[in-house]
Amino acid sequence: MSVRQDRQPPEAPDVGWTHIALPVKEIARSVRFYEEFAAMRVVHERIDQDTGSHVVWLSDGTRPFVLVLIESERIDHVLGGVYCHLGVACSSRAQVDDLCARARSLGMRVLGPQDSGPPVGYWAYITDPDGHNLELSYGQEVGATLRSRAKG
Repeated sequence: MSVRQDRQPPEAPDVGWTHIALPVKEIARSVRFYEEFAAMRVVHERIDQDTGSHVVWLSDGTRPFVLVLIESERIDHVLGGVYCHLGVACSSRAQVDDLCARARSLGMRVLGPQDSGPPVGYWAYITDPDGHNLELSYGQEVGATLRSRAKG
């Protein structure tokens, strides 16, 4: 794969986690799913010069992290099963319930919701059109855990 040199590097380059990339069969369908169920929006779109693949970056705008969707004829592995998933925090239990009800009404596979108590909280899985699991949660203690670790 060639590295393109046609752009200047950003003044403040990204450091740390920046993205996760998933293969999808129909990019428009997957974009609609993540817009509706993860409150993400397209922030970048292109046809990859090397592969010819349609590529979309989605973000919720809260941090410099994107979900990269790459259109592919074949998906060899999915984020599925019991543990593999992308996790998105919701603003309330009601939002988790509402999104699960919406997914069920559209015939999507939904696991939960269930309350696992601290630090996991109230959560459910919705399976995207390609079989990748999206976890919706409320009350997970990721932020609180990081803040307490930073203090000492």
